[in-house]
Amino acid sequence: MSDPLPVAARSIGFLGPQGTFTEEALRATLDEGAPRGQMRRFLPFPSMPETIEAVSVGEVDCAIVPIENSIEGSVSATLDTLAHEVENLQIVREVRHPIRHCLLARPGITLERVVKVISHPHANAQCRIWLRRNLPGREIEAANSTANAVERVASANEPWAAIGNRLAGERYGCEILEADIEDHDDNETRFVFLARQRERQDWFEPYKTSVVCEIAKDQPGALLLILQEFAFRHINLTKIESRPSKRRLGDYIFIVDMEGKVDDGPVADALRCLCCKLPRATVLGSYPVGRPLNQGTA
Repeated sequence: MSDPLPVAARSIGFLGPQGTFTEEALRATLDEGAPRGQMRRFLPFPSMPETIEAVSVGEVDCAIVPIENSIEGSVSATLDTLAHEVENLQIVREVRHPIRHCLLARPGITLERVVKVISHPHANAQCRIWLRRNLPGREIEAANSTANAVERVASANEPWAAIGNRLAGERYGCEILEADIEDHDDNETRFVFLARQRERQDWFEPYKTSVVCEIAKDQPGALLLILQEFAFRHINLTKIESRPSKRRLGDYIFIVDMEGKVDDGPVADALRCLCCKLPRATVLGSYPVGRPLNQGTA
């Protein structure tokens, strides 16, 4: 089976510390078919921007970061860093990983004693209904990652709990108070691998291309200028999202995902026309369409 990770990736950065869902997705990807003889280093980083910067400056060969969740939508820290802060990276792979949240605490702490719940804001939001019904009135605190939350809870003296995965619970010595507390059973996150250059494309695989489009100013028909280039060529868009331009209130860029390879005739023609119309049309990546990993509830 072919290697599901980027070619020649010997060091891989991920959102840390150890025990995050990002690490879980990375290891599940390896289980899907990476050659066993290859030696790779996995390096955790404390935040999404720092993880992305590590591959941008060459500290690691590639990095894996979350980009979209089926409950909470896009991961804004990832999108904004790719759209505004780095210019030398490409999305080269995507994987879809099931997310099964657990409420974790130190041994001896019961659900009734919990006074605070800590986790990454996305994880807290994915369990919003469960928290409201089972821990009403408890303080909810944000952490840099789910594993960072579990690590803090494990070293605290107070009766705190964290939302994380079984991997983090085992790594930091916490017990599961409740399992599968996500608000929707089919919860999954899309992760992307980033590298400094685009890889050779496999012409037999379905591909997706992601583009950042910037308009000159907010005016009637501005978005239509972008969409009509794809509609005219019968290019199917799988996602379109606006993000703040970081310049002024009410000014936006658009991030567009479409079916097809960047070198396909219709896609290439559409991008050429957009480059003539817009002040900026940047390809974030052209990569194989991700499929759900064969992963249980780990």
